[in-house]
Amino acid sequence: MQLKTRHWDRLGHGGLTFTELGFGTAPLGNLYRAIGEEEADAVLSRAWDLGVRYFDTAPLYGLGLAETRMNRFLRGKPRGDYVLSTKIGRLLRRCEAGEERDCIGKFFDVPARKEVYDYSYDGVMRSLEASLERLGVDRIDILFAHDLDIFNHGSQQALDAKLDELMNGGYRALVELREQGVIAAFGAGVNEWQPCQWMAERGDFDLFLLAGRYTLLEQEALESFLPLAAERGIGIIIGGPYNSGILATGPKPGAFYNYDPAPQDILDRVARIEAVCDRHKVRMVDAAFQFPLGHPAVVSVIPGGQGVAEVEANLKAATAKIPAALWAELKSEGLMRADAPVAH
Repeated sequence: MQLKTRHWDRLGHGGLTFTELGFGTAPLGNLYRAIGEEEADAVLSRAWDLGVRYFDTAPLYGLGLAETRMNRFLRGKPRGDYVLSTKIGRLLRRCEAGEERDCIGKFFDVPARKEVYDYSYDGVMRSLEASLERLGVDRIDILFAHDLDIFNHGSQQALDAKLDELMNGGYRALVELREQGVIAAFGAGVNEWQPCQWMAERGDFDLFLLAGRYTLLEQEALESFLPLAAERGIGIIIGGPYNSGILATGPKPGAFYNYDPAPQDILDRVARIEAVCDRHKVRMVDAAFQFPLGHPAVVSVIPGGQGVAEVEANLKAATAKIPAALWAELKSEGLMRADAPVAH
């Protein structure tokens, strides 16, 4: 079954066409476990063969490894046949003698690098240059300012300082790059919707990659951010549609939510959602993938995929048909916001 596409053209310059199923490359950076080059190539090739044409990466993913692996995969593919996004906000420097690399326990068998947060004008330019070199492409479609959230910076005060750094420096670089046609669009890739709204209210942002905060389990972003995005023509890419796994695995012991073992209240809520899905003979993972696509601002959903089987499972979820009665029952049971738009 062919993947559906969604077109974004906020600026009237021709825009970008996204496949509803995109590919997030954090797993290709050996996230949580190391995979070999052949397996990485096989995963990417299978995604391409199944019709995926939107790929998102970042310097953080494997401390450069994911971008390097994308280089080999993209070589020879017509540049106009896919949409590519990467991130700014972290520069990578080599480890000095005796210095321990970053991300130990998160990324395995990766280059010996330290990450340096830098949202300045020069930081954006240096990050873009390094990403172009690692990726081996002549242009990147979208640059996202990466991880401008409390989850990564630890406190509102620390986050405010980074947001100020972006708006007083890196933002100017992003606008210039877009005006010069070096990139088609820019935005931010974050784990919280509140900083997205803060940026959208203060700058001319095109797209936001929101991880885990507009899902079958969480819809608080409907309060103010998503209506603002729809009003301004800002596109939304949804990462983490399964909330780190629990909406795919179900409420099993040890199920992950937001990168950690799920607390009991989340396990209980997911069990209730799963029961409604079972009554309608729908896999919860299919409903979880399809739910965000009901919102008019959403242009793509990018779950992770570290193996070929996961890529194929994502395609199954991306092409599933969900009966309207399922959404209606979830709303009537108080398991979904009444104002959440759904696909028909």
